Amino acid sequence: MTKVKALKGLIALALAVGCLFLPYESFGVVLNAVEIRVIAIFVLAALFWILEPFPIWTTSMFVIVLMLLTVSDKGLMFSFGGDTLFSMQTDPATGEKFSNLVSSKGLMATFADPIIMLFLGGFFLAAAATKYKLDMNLARFLLKPFGTNPKFVLLGLMTITAVFSMFMSNTATAAMMLAILAPVLSMFDESDKGRAAFALAIPIAANVGGMGTPIGTPPNAIALKALADMDASVSFGTWMLFGVPYVVILILLSWLLLLWLFPISKPKMELNVGGEFLKTPKAIIVYVTFTVTVLLWVLGKDIVGIDSNIVAMIPMAVFALSQVITKKDLNGMSWDVLWLVAGGFALGVGLQKTGLAEHLIGAIPFASWPAFGLMVGAGVICLFMANFMSHTATAALLVPIIAAVGGSLGGSLDGLGGVTALLVSVAFASSLGMSLPISTPPNALAHATGLVDTKGMAKTGVAIGIIGMVLTYVMMIVLAHLGVFTPAKTTDAASVSAQGTTIVAPVATTAAPVAK
Repeated sequence: MTKVKALKGLIALALAVGCLFLPYESFGVVLNAVEIRVIAIFVLAALFWILEPFPIWTTSMFVIVLMLLTVSDKGLMFSFGGDTLFSMQTDPATGEKFSNLVSSKGLMATFADPIIMLFLGGFFLAAAATKYKLDMNLARFLLKPFGTNPKFVLLGLMTITAVFSMFMSNTATAAMMLAILAPVLSMFDESDKGRAAFALAIPIAANVGGMGTPIGTPPNAIALKALADMDASVSFGTWMLFGVPYVVILILLSWLLLLWLFPISKPKMELNVGGEFLKTPKAIIVYVTFTVTVLLWVLGKDIVGIDSNIVAMIPMAVFALSQVITKKDLNGMSWDVLWLVAGGFALGVGLQKTGLAEHLIGAIPFASWPAFGLMVGAGVICLFMANFMSHTATAALLVPIIAAVGGSLGGSLDGLGGVTALLVSVAFASSLGMSLPISTPPNALAHATGLVDTKGMAKTGVAIGIIGMVLTYVMMIVLAHLGVFTPAKTTDAASVSAQGTTIVAPVATTAAPVAK
């Protein structure tokens, strides 16, 4: 480790330790020792991921082990002669065991979370597609209408990804498109910054594309459910009426941003794939399995009754049995990415299971904020949280609280589109959290290519987050003046706290994050 990296590590460690001694009561929030430890671990992980004194996947492993030792129900404990001398599990003031410890099995289960299986399925598809040249042929077919100018090929790639993401899992879309992208990336020189633009284009387009339809990403569905409960339902068509134009504009702005941050030196690119699709038995197995997997992802759970994470295991089984993927191929997969994602999941489990996230959000006096301040503030808080937590968990935590507060404000929100616009903006903010490799699975997949560093991803993600939020607020005001949204029923101020508590409490059960 270089001196610079060592210094970064010591600074991060010092700031994290300092979090253990902050006077949280003076900030209006009462936390116990377990929640304070989670804050310290959260700060340490965030700084390690941003400053990178160590490879980011090793930070994830360290985070999980640290949480197991300090905040789990099997945490560190020293005893002698039957007497407990020291324990991370008990309150030293009362001697009683903390009631909000995290399940050690739950933390370890992050290594086998359903999303991890989705990743593995994507890795299997990518490896098989490359091995039998399916990726090159698909890339040539899908990108042909966009010509040979790399700038427009990039736009075409983002467009295709966004459209797929409107109807299937963002992670599944990213896994599929990164498999197709492999031959395109191989055409760039190592010194060409355009490689980073192409690698980043996939997670950006996948996250943005999911915002276009009610089924594109779970935060949309969470917002819709809350609106339906308030008699302010938004139909599928109405959502697409504003969601699709929003996606189109944000994709174009993101495309321009990528071209500006990562200028493409290559003047022309053309996939010259010799011959036709392979017709060997194993190649046909790859084609059929790839097609069936994508179709099942697109059709979704509501139509075929199979979750996208389970669908991802189909190619794993088929390719393993048919020896399309061998032991050598397995050794070449990016297993470090799975550890990276598991660390992010573990932090999400800690934030939710200890009650920390709920307590911190509950300490924010949303009801006292002005209407526009509430919309902007809720969006900013949501955007920040979504960079470190599951997008779905973030929305599940914030939407009920914001719905209750918004409903109590009566007509003061009408000029901004009412509580409907408020909750839609929160749902959109959840999907805009994409500044770090652990922010969302598509980001982790892109980072696994080795073409995008954390700083480049953070710079792009923060910019798109800000642009996306500004665009969201402008759109909400325009839609409000056009009378697109139906006013929601209001609630009295006294019910705000009760509603928030009743709905938020089940969030603790959503410990296993789902596709973002």
